[in-house]
Amino acid sequence: MRINELKPILGKKRSDAALFYNSDSSKINANMFYFSGYKGLGALVIPKKHAPFLIVPEMEVQRAEKSMIKKVYSMKKKRFFESIYKIARKNRLNTKNIAIDKSSFTLNSYRHFKKQFKKIKARDIAFECLKIREIKTEKEIKILKKSCAYADKILQKAIKNFKKFRTESEASAFLEYEAKKLGLELSFSPIVASGSNGSIPHHEPSNSRIKKGFCVIDFGVKYKGYCSDMTRTIYVGKPSKKEQEIYNLLLTIQKNTINQVKNNKKCSELYDFVVKSLGKYKNYFTHGLGHGVGVEIHEMPNLSLNSKDRVKNSMVFTIEPGIYFPKRFGIRIEDTLLFKNKPVLLTKTSKDLLII
Repeated sequence: MRINELKPILGKKRSDAALFYNSDSSKINANMFYFSGYKGLGALVIPKKHAPFLIVPEMEVQRAEKSMIKKVYSMKKKRFFESIYKIARKNRLNTKNIAIDKSSFTLNSYRHFKKQFKKIKARDIAFECLKIREIKTEKEIKILKKSCAYADKILQKAIKNFKKFRTESEASAFLEYEAKKLGLELSFSPIVASGSNGSIPHHEPSNSRIKKGFCVIDFGVKYKGYCSDMTRTIYVGKPSKKEQEIYNLLLTIQKNTINQVKNNKKCSELYDFVVKSLGKYKNYFTHGLGHGVGVEIHEMPNLSLNSKDRVKNSMVFTIEPGIYFPKRFGIRIEDTLLFKNKPVLLTKTSKDLLII
């Protein structure tokens, strides 16, 4: 638990406490989970000088008591922010400044928050929380390695059974089913994009028959709340010599880019390396090179053209160059890697072109 890293930030922000909340049972507040281990409804309050506490609906108390936070209060059936305010005040939280993650507040929820916390100044710590989460602890690294190992196992099984799938939706459903069988959540909805659908980086699997040609499979699971992310491109049918050449070019670029990952290297330089390596195909690379992975599928660092981020020890991020020819086909090869004095691949499924 890295609450101790947050408290000096509260001092710099001149805030007496941090408040994170979740009022949507279908979602998880990443920072609330990160600092407490609790995924449900309610709020996490982290005072600068006192012990943190959770405020949750009565039905969630037992669940919250299994988190890393020792003090848990029930908000009964009162209004959400009204209840949080009253319990916070009873718990010695007399403050003029509260730090919040403004990116998690909707306009409506912020209005309700300000209605209760009337004279309080809210200071944003969204960026600071992302920076704390950017560098992984040894415990987090172990969990992320396991998450990636599960993703490898499931994706390999899907590829082995690929001839049995009639549609993209069937392949996607297989990936989801295998994850659920192991008690895992998905990092995101799996992408299975065959033929010309592969030219759309975030294609949603359709119920139409799998097309011949390249098929992009992008998949990841959540293990103990931590994501994995990987993409493999296979070929259905018989590839032409030109298609094999383009695939092998991208694979070489992806491997070379991983070898370029060094301590303090600018993430924008890694992106530039890929663009230059692609040569005449550079205009067909239409997205960022990669992103951090943790309790959310997209975290820091950001590996893009204008990124200010640099590679640091204990970062976990993706390297995912792609080539997309509109209405023809697409190829993407993605790995999640850990940087620990050198790049260490966490996703290990073979990247040689598999022909189905």
